[in-house]
Amino acid sequence: MAFHLIDMDTWERREHYKYYQTFVHSSYTLNANIKITNLLKEIKQRGLRFYPVYLYIVSTAVNRIKEMRMAHDGEHRLGYWDECHPSYTIFHKDDHTFSDIWSEYNKDFSIFYKTCVQDMETWKDVKGVKTKPDKPDNFTPISCVPWLSYTAQCYDTPMKSPLLFPIILCGKYFEQNGEMLLPFSAYVQHIVSDGYHTSLLINTVQEIADHYQDWLN
Repeated sequence: MAFHLIDMDTWERREHYKYYQTFVHSSYTLNANIKITNLLKEIKQRGLRFYPVYLYIVSTAVNRIKEMRMAHDGEHRLGYWDECHPSYTIFHKDDHTFSDIWSEYNKDFSIFYKTCVQDMETWKDVKGVKTKPDKPDNFTPISCVPWLSYTAQCYDTPMKSPLLFPIILCGKYFEQNGEMLLPFSAYVQHIVSDGYHTSLLINTVQEIADHYQDWLN
């Protein structure tokens, strides 16, 4: 997968990047509720698992927005990947621990869904923080807390993180005024993503969920 270097002479955010790199090491989280009423009905009618569908929606949104795919290369040069793959958590019910695995992204939902379900089944009983090997450098961290319909969350990372990708989280979906809503959070590094870009990510997630007929094959 290609990694494209940012041209610092022409990049529109070069001053912002240097500011947050030098003076203010800032990260932030935006929270929103994603409406999934019709999507959820369709998923249940088809007998699909919600988690792989959620992973597809988030990964597709990330892969539409360059600022959500940024990273540094081995020489600490800024750039962005053509595409990112979801790196996500699975829960072990017997001892209440989690493991981090990953799946290869595919624009074709049916292919992605089968790959994701197969990975979940293959690694569901393997314990450890990182279990599936050979995770690529171009990944997006995605997780879920299906036990809680939270209103907001924020990661506390006192050390400067080398990771520029967003960290995505969702909670337990709930009903409100006849609509099914999914708590959704995006933790981002301000050095590469402003409020506009993070809002674009959240709005794109909502758009993909709204237009499920276009991809749910």
